[in-house]
Amino acid sequence: MPKITPFLWFNDEAEEAANFYVSVFRNSKVKAVTRYGDAGPGPKGSVMTVSLELDGQEFTALNGGPQFPFTEAVSFVVHCETQQDVDAYWEKLTDGGGASQCGWLKDKYGLSWQIVPKALPRLLQQSDPKKAQRVVQALMQMTKIDIAQLEQAAAS
Repeated sequence: MPKITPFLWFNDEAEEAANFYVSVFRNSKVKAVTRYGDAGPGPKGSVMTVSLELDGQEFTALNGGPQFPFTEAVSFVVHCETQQDVDAYWEKLTDGGGASQCGWLKDKYGLSWQIVPKALPRLLQQSDPKKAQRVVQALMQMTKIDIAQLEQAAAS
């Protein structure tokens, strides 16, 4: 079975970003750093790639230049057990970045994340379509997701 590793293209902050992400997610580490040599295309000795692992998921970060900035077309979902987890990841990842709607955010490097409680699918997939619709309506009013408000919307 092939292994799929997300490959993230940064301008020149791959190592800084890798260290930041490792600080955000438990059970994470920088595994290896490769540097440009005489052949370039980056300056000799500067970071080319960083191999990292975020809670078991491998990533590669590349310093490739400014040609390809991140967009919301690709995002990473962080599945959270509790509101405390939602709050903690939200606070860390929005620091220097920005909030969007329905649990989406951009971090300080422009990478998009979705901070989603595991309760959300359960609340959206209820057998009562009116309850599920109330959850959707409540969700659409949120930036950071609030589990208690979603549960209240389902119950009302």
